[in-house]
Amino acid sequence: MLLFIALLISIAGAGFLALSMDVHWAQVRADAHCPQQVARLLRVLGAACLAGSLVLCLRVDHVSMASLVWFMTLASSALVVTFTLSWRPRWLAPLVAWIPAATATSSSSEK
Repeated sequence: MLLFIALLISIAGAGFLALSMDVHWAQVRADAHCPQQVARLLRVLGAACLAGSLVLCLRVDHVSMASLVWFMTLASSALVVTFTLSWRPRWLAPLVAWIPAATATSSSSEK
């Protein structure tokens, strides 16, 4: 069960890292530009999710097996996010649904 949660957290982390880029942000949100603060926050959240998935893998197995499983979850989550962005990018919208659209448009108009 913990490995499945680690996989889900890894997918979320890869999604956060992808959505911190303007190209993928525009695919998922109606806003054309991801604000600098939001992009930085998404990168931090992505790194935290990936670190959390590593911790969960380490709780399940010993270090050598956990690192192997973690790298496999990284590879599979990267594939899932890549295929989702190329096929149905709006499916990643729940990852950034908590960011109000007004915040994104007001921050981008300040630049």
